[in-house]
Amino acid sequence: MSGPRAPMRSLDDALAELLAHAAPLVGTQTLSTFDVDGRVLAEDLVSALQVPPQDNSAMDGYAVRAAEIADEGVVLPVSQRVAAGSKALPLAPGSAARIFTGAPIPQGADAVVMQEDCEPEGEQRVRVRRVPACGQWIRRAGEDVRSGAIVLARGQRIGPAAQGLAASIGMDRLDVARRPRVALFSTGDELVMPGAVAPHLMQPGTIYNSNRFFLRSLLHRLGCEVTDMGVVPDSLEATVQALRAAAPAHDLILTSGGVSVGEEDHIKPAVRSLGSLDLWQIAIKPGKPFAYGSVGQAHFIGLPGNPVSSFVTFVLLVRPFILRLQGAARLAPHAVQLPAHFDWPQADRRREFLRVRHGANGGLELFPNQSSGVLTSTTWGDGLVDNPPERTISHGDSVAFISFAELLA
Repeated sequence: MSGPRAPMRSLDDALAELLAHAAPLVGTQTLSTFDVDGRVLAEDLVSALQVPPQDNSAMDGYAVRAAEIADEGVVLPVSQRVAAGSKALPLAPGSAARIFTGAPIPQGADAVVMQEDCEPEGEQRVRVRRVPACGQWIRRAGEDVRSGAIVLARGQRIGPAAQGLAASIGMDRLDVARRPRVALFSTGDELVMPGAVAPHLMQPGTIYNSNRFFLRSLLHRLGCEVTDMGVVPDSLEATVQALRAAAPAHDLILTSGGVSVGEEDHIKPAVRSLGSLDLWQIAIKPGKPFAYGSVGQAHFIGLPGNPVSSFVTFVLLVRPFILRLQGAARLAPHAVQLPAHFDWPQADRRREFLRVRHGANGGLELFPNQSSGVLTSTTWGDGLVDNPPERTISHGDSVAFISFAELLA
């Protein structure tokens, strides 16, 4: 006879334990800066130069000495033309230089007057129709990046802007953390792959395997190398064989389904027969059935079979775990406080994650069916409300909102 069931772990405690197990993987890759979007930087990126390298013009216009233009309408001879990429001569006293965006500021000039505030008089003279302020429309040398500065820190996840910043200091290749190797499989005799059986021929009790599709995409978005091991039959022997086969060549085994407490849920005994099981059941809704352990040298994470539960536990628990494996510095999503434009009168003892979207009036609208099987709620919504245990929500209350745009990046 089994003993009393262990209490469910809080989300924060479970995440802390997960991350404590997630030692960054050994090994890096050196890739073209073109190919590092979404990867985690493996070393600090230090600039060997300043950006911009010299003072340059922020506008098309005329470079002048501000002190020589005390009144509107001053006419100056144009002593030179300076384009981006060219070399400027010192500015002759009492003259202006025709200048273009990005061009170096001539020595002696201390302001740029935009061309909209100037009126050419022939080819060699210009009337300045606005008195300039000293320093206006000049981008100073080093105002973006100083030589010797760390422009991107180790552990930063690289996006398009960071790629551009790396390129701006001359970096054509970057060292990034190696990709986690993940084995993915589903459990459940009821699962059918789309395309294998037409909808009108589906047998009673069978469903299409939706989890396999979104989990693969979520893993790829996090930079993982994914081995899709398909669907494992609902038997202890088959589950053990799949885990044993996956462990040697992967950093993480991720499963969907089979982590509840029914007679056909074989993950728990299978993992324990090959390794250890450290986490079981989290006090969140949706997503209570969740498992963490190890099989050989591989981490093991088991997600619930219900699609919304699988989706929510992935973005809240698996995503930060995988980022930590890559040495990422920022793991937690950023929640913002927004007004609820709905009522949630029934408090739950578990921490709830409600699917919502921004409404036209600036508040959050609630998807009407919050069941863990209604995947439509994740495409209708654009984020989650993180609702503490035992809390009701009234229209107008401030709630914590986490955007899908951040969770799915």
